[in-house]
Amino acid sequence: MQESFELQLQQIADAAPKILGAMLALLVLVIAGKIVSNTLSKLLTGRQAKTVKQTRLLKRLVGWGFNLLGIILALNILGLTQAATGFLAAGGVMAVVLGFAFREIGENLLAGLFLSFSRSFDVGDVIESNGIRGVVERIEVREVHIRTGDGCDIFIPSAIIYKNPLHNFTRDGLRRGDFTIGIDYGDDPQKARELLLEVAKTSDFILSTPAPAVQISGFTPTYVELQVFFWINTFNENPGLVSVKSLVMNACHKKLAEEGFTFSSNVTTAVDMLPVDVNVRSKNSSQGDSV
Repeated sequence: MQESFELQLQQIADAAPKILGAMLALLVLVIAGKIVSNTLSKLLTGRQAKTVKQTRLLKRLVGWGFNLLGIILALNILGLTQAATGFLAAGGVMAVVLGFAFREIGENLLAGLFLSFSRSFDVGDVIESNGIRGVVERIEVREVHIRTGDGCDIFIPSAIIYKNPLHNFTRDGLRRGDFTIGIDYGDDPQKARELLLEVAKTSDFILSTPAPAVQISGFTPTYVELQVFFWINTFNENPGLVSVKSLVMNACHKKLAEEGFTFSSNVTTAVDMLPVDVNVRSKNSSQGDSV
């Protein structure tokens, strides 16, 4: 009995380095998992509570992944290779099953992670993706919240934005606006261009670089069409593009009206109807007059 006890002590002493190594490997990976998950949580956590909840779930998933890796490594160090292989195989099968079951969710989560590290847009930018245009209100792991011009809130899955072309209209702060105006064929289009360009250059909130431009864009059956282009800086606390466009259009209309130009809405081919007096006589009264 004493010999059996001494033999067990000897076996424990021989296995002590492996046990310590396995415990150390497991501890290191658990600590590494906490560090990585906390760092990732800080990178993705926003000010809104909903974002915090989603990043908390992602933090747990990353921590579980490191813990699983630590268990497998510890089993290999202890010499339990078959157990580690079986554990890994079971985890792989479970991962495949969950991957097929939650493919879209996982795809959106991965796309959200990639967008977080290499973000081509930010909150407040005007973007368009998959035919949807609006202002970015919030960026989350699974989806991006944008608000369209008519006040509709749309939540686009991150995978759609990541896989499709993205149009960012305000990344560098420059935004271009344009509008068209028609004048009569009897008016001088070159003079109209000069007047419109003068108004655009002297208007508030319009940038001098890139410079505004005015061009003849077409000839319709009733009027000559002029198109005005201008740029604004969205980084400044100025009115938006719609407001600036309205101000410029009003100034251009006023200037051309002062110079006597005829606008397309005033060009008409209507014929003025003059009043005509018609006397109606009966047949009998006509005969009486003849007698």
